[in-house]
Amino acid sequence: MMRVGVLAVQGGFAAHLRALVDVGCEAVSVRRPVDLEGLDGLILPGGESTTHLQLIERFGLQPGLDAFAASGRPMLVTCAGLILAAARVTDPAQPSFGWLDVDVARNAWGRQVHSFQAVADDSDLPLLFIRAPRITRIGEGVEVTARFNGEPVMVRRGRLVGAAFHPELTHDRRVHRALFGGGQGWLLRPPTLNS
Repeated sequence: MMRVGVLAVQGGFAAHLRALVDVGCEAVSVRRPVDLEGLDGLILPGGESTTHLQLIERFGLQPGLDAFAASGRPMLVTCAGLILAAARVTDPAQPSFGWLDVDVARNAWGRQVHSFQAVADDSDLPLLFIRAPRITRIGEGVEVTARFNGEPVMVRRGRLVGAAFHPELTHDRRVHRALFGGGQGWLLRPPTLNS
């Protein structure tokens, strides 16, 4: 059984913890550096990215998060998590960790009142957008694994997967299962989200 942590200092971490249990993982709340020890995977959830940054600094979590991202273990970063992981953030600009070579524009799919559900292009994967960032640049070595209206909404570099939407808030567990559900065949090819 994989032991997967969810950054639980702010935002939508509870739904990710439930999703991990649904796919057969041991789900761990991460609030202190020691909570990162012994994890097989990690999720950075949605929420408010500037608040996340402040709390990550306050609790001394960044060195451990950086080390985890560099370790090659599976990571999922969603919405605000994608903003934190990006190389560059705009609208407005803010610091980020640069683990994933993409640029993102904050709230570019609309504010809270503009939240919407959709389905990925060429797939029945459900997409739920809540104050979602838009991926505005894809760097070398980053692969698009889902699009909406032709725009990238999920990307990956190795075992780090970034989603502009909230897979944890739907009943579909394909994204969590592809990363943390026990089968590791996806590591040799892009995640298959049509099955």
